[in-house]
Amino acid sequence: MHRSRVYAILLDTPKQEAAQAAEFWSAALGADARPDPSEDQFTMLHGAIPGIVTAIQAVDDAPRYHVDIETDDVEAETARLLGLGATQIAQWLECHVLRAPGGHLVCVIPVHSDPEYFDAQARTWP
Repeated sequence: MHRSRVYAILLDTPKQEAAQAAEFWSAALGADARPDPSEDQFTMLHGAIPGIVTAIQAVDDAPRYHVDIETDDVEAETARLLGLGATQIAQWLECHVLRAPGGHLVCVIPVHSDPEYFDAQARTWP
């Protein structure tokens, strides 16, 4: 058995438009936009969606949305999602990048949230 939950919703935005996108989404969602000091491609939208990290991610690609799913077993969660019809398109460090049916990206990542919060919110899978 393993556990997982939606950790983040990321608004992937071309680098040259990321600052404008952060300003827009911050105002639209009533969120406080702050650059992530540890990873400069992210501007965090604090308070946008309670319990879910929401951020602008500056990318060298087309605009899109993607979901990060955190799990206590990256391999098992990746296998579960592949079994549901996703395809793996990349791996970066411990992150498995999948394409879900319909074309949306899903990143499977190790637990990033507070362990107590993860324990309370994660679903258990066989």
